[in-house]
Amino acid sequence: MAGTIWEFFGYRADDHSAQARQTAASTTCPYINEACEKTFSDATVSGVCSIKPVTSGPVICCPIRMYADDYRVLKDVATKAFGADLDLVPGPDAVTHAVRNKKPCIAVFGQRWGGELRLPQKAGRGGYFVDWVLAKLDTAGELEEFVAAEVQTIDTTGSYRKGYESLLRDRRNTKTTAGLNWENVSKRILPQLIYKGQVLQREELCRKGLFFICPQPVFERIMTRLGGQDRLVRYALQPASITFMVYDHDTTNMLHDAKPVPLTETVAHSTTVYKVQEAFNNVTLPDENVYQAAILKALGKTAN
Repeated sequence: MAGTIWEFFGYRADDHSAQARQTAASTTCPYINEACEKTFSDATVSGVCSIKPVTSGPVICCPIRMYADDYRVLKDVATKAFGADLDLVPGPDAVTHAVRNKKPCIAVFGQRWGGELRLPQKAGRGGYFVDWVLAKLDTAGELEEFVAAEVQTIDTTGSYRKGYESLLRDRRNTKTTAGLNWENVSKRILPQLIYKGQVLQREELCRKGLFFICPQPVFERIMTRLGGQDRLVRYALQPASITFMVYDHDTTNMLHDAKPVPLTETVAHSTTVYKVQEAFNNVTLPDENVYQAAILKALGKTAN
């Protein structure tokens, strides 16, 4: 499989503006205004936000790319879960903020906001981190309720090193051997989503469940694995909720040089963890005796 780099240090790879070149030269991520964290195995900063496969549109491969527009996705979660016009405050500062302003606020726990919070596994060994916990505090700084949010893009296979080198050298985009690891949808993404959703359902103050934030192509692949969005019956927010919040590149504002491509929300769909688990377990099997047919074909024989 082959693909090209589509976004490089926050800008389209075909953006030749001075701003795009300068940002790449400084290895800065414009979405968080800090050094880019995406690296090759030798620790070289790669700056790759999204990959475009030959046969499809671009796919975001860096989770931090989802935090465009000053963490808009977190604001969207907070609005859906708790209502509009609540300040999002780094967790350690939230109690003071609520009391001082005599106004409810959202304490945010996650990378760069107050540290990630761990979900324990069975028997107390190891554990999963959730990317984000958004906790609503009242005017006295007391915890009223909370939700969790996961941000998931997709890992890459192969290598986009040649594309990185040519973009950095003269802003020329070349084909690479980079592909997308869609197997992770079944192997890692969905099992963790189900587990975390079930754990959160047992939390007394987690009344609206888990929010799952992902790019449009990842959502489409998940829905294909689950048999289609129609199988995930829509439910109102509840402790067992899994709410899919889906974003894609805004094609109407995509071609402005010297500006990152904005994201737009395309889907917001709330179902339950049990509907997701049911769909995940309902595997569509191939025809019977497919192994027998393959063996016979390899032997130069035909099935009776």
